[in-house]
Amino acid sequence: MMREPLLDRESDPQQPSFPPLLTRYLYSGHFLARWGARMWEFSVGLYMISIWPDSLLLAAVYGVVESGSIFLLGPTIGEWVDKLSYVKVLQLWLITQNFSFVVAGATVFGMLAYPDLKSTNSGLFIMLIIVTNVSGAMGMLSTLAGTILIEREWVVVMSEGQPPGLLTQMNSVIRRIDLICKLFAPVVSGFIISFVSLRVSAMTLAVLNTTCVWLEYWFFMSVYKGIPALVERNLRRTSRPSPVDLLESSLIQNEDPGSAESSQKRNLREKISKVPFIGAWKVYLEQEVVLPGVSLALLYFTVLSFGSLMTATLEWEGVPAFVIGIARGISATIGIAATLVYPVLQSRISTLRTGLWSVWSQWIFLFLCVGSIWVQNGLVAAYMLMAGVATSRLGLWMFDLAVIQQMQDEVPESDRCVVGGVQNSLQSFLDLMAYVMGIFISKPQDFWKLMLLSFLAVTISAILYTLHVYRVRKHLIHFEKIALLGSLLMRPSSDAGRS
Repeated sequence: MMREPLLDRESDPQQPSFPPLLTRYLYSGHFLARWGARMWEFSVGLYMISIWPDSLLLAAVYGVVESGSIFLLGPTIGEWVDKLSYVKVLQLWLITQNFSFVVAGATVFGMLAYPDLKSTNSGLFIMLIIVTNVSGAMGMLSTLAGTILIEREWVVVMSEGQPPGLLTQMNSVIRRIDLICKLFAPVVSGFIISFVSLRVSAMTLAVLNTTCVWLEYWFFMSVYKGIPALVERNLRRTSRPSPVDLLESSLIQNEDPGSAESSQKRNLREKISKVPFIGAWKVYLEQEVVLPGVSLALLYFTVLSFGSLMTATLEWEGVPAFVIGIARGISATIGIAATLVYPVLQSRISTLRTGLWSVWSQWIFLFLCVGSIWVQNGLVAAYMLMAGVATSRLGLWMFDLAVIQQMQDEVPESDRCVVGGVQNSLQSFLDLMAYVMGIFISKPQDFWKLMLLSFLAVTISAILYTLHVYRVRKHLIHFEKIALLGSLLMRPSSDAGRS
């Protein structure tokens, strides 16, 4: 009797060995966590342009604080996720994320309720801006911890020993959920802002995060307790030293303990190792997938993303908030389509080549954004900009999935969380540079300069990934197959001529 479930699983090799309900719990918890983050991500640009009209300064400053925090602390977050137990990471992630967005929503509500605060009480206004920025940054840092835990750790552990396509399927569904949130959360926020008020939008965000945290925790804990592989991996990973500790100990063992010079080097290395991100970056740079990771990170050096700078610029151009929300929703819909196309394409031409085709297709669609610069009508140019960004999401999200899967497949288990933290740190650094550009080029009418710099970053990203593919495969195009195809196409006409 005890063997019957095992026989059932063997008769259907496409089914995972754990109950499908647990997978749905994982997806449900991920959906709730991402919904709140996506609502805030969309709304914050509109809040800032409303608090300080005719300037992108507040939106750019917020972006600098958020991206700078992830850049500086991303590797440390990865190390913490690697060292702490799964349960502790879940608790810190969910409580910090939801509490931070509640505080940020409350401070924004206060500034919107008293629009003259900037001139009547500048000290209090600056303090509220600081609290909003710090709270938003803390919320995104905790979101990063959850992303590393779920996307870089749990889905890999859950797919081990399962049907071969399960990891690709779970990656696609996780990304699809994120994009569904990116589709509907801005639409909901946009309608609330356009037809009710910005203040109600901020209040809704705070209430939503207060009520959802408990349900998210129950979903994730149900998954953890229901899958023995997660419990076993958790016990094993918390009892082993981190990759940064192993790196430090290996350096010390390779030294001659008797020499004074080696003692000085050891003391210097010990001081350097106390800097949180040094060891993590060394682990990252030793990976085979560094070049794809850098290529993906370069795509974050952009304002062509329906982020706060682009959203604030579209608002300045006179595009209604609900239209921006719908456009962002269309963009996310195309991204969702990418998660459906990716598994099909990956199964036919490999993960590596899927990334190559994807990044260049994104580059081609962004030409529409570049063309909008020379359109005289502001609203027409704005709609061209939104169309170009939306269509480019097909290539972007397939490329994102291709790079993530390469990291999952090629990065050792012991380095996975640390590498994930550094990857997000690098992405945030380039995102930070985009917002720094927004501070120096803060006039909405000069947004075209930011667009050209963003397009240049995509071009460099595509070239770097192409070099990586050539380094791995020693070629880019099967010219012999093209020649064979040409000969096959020409053969019927030559045969017909002889007859």
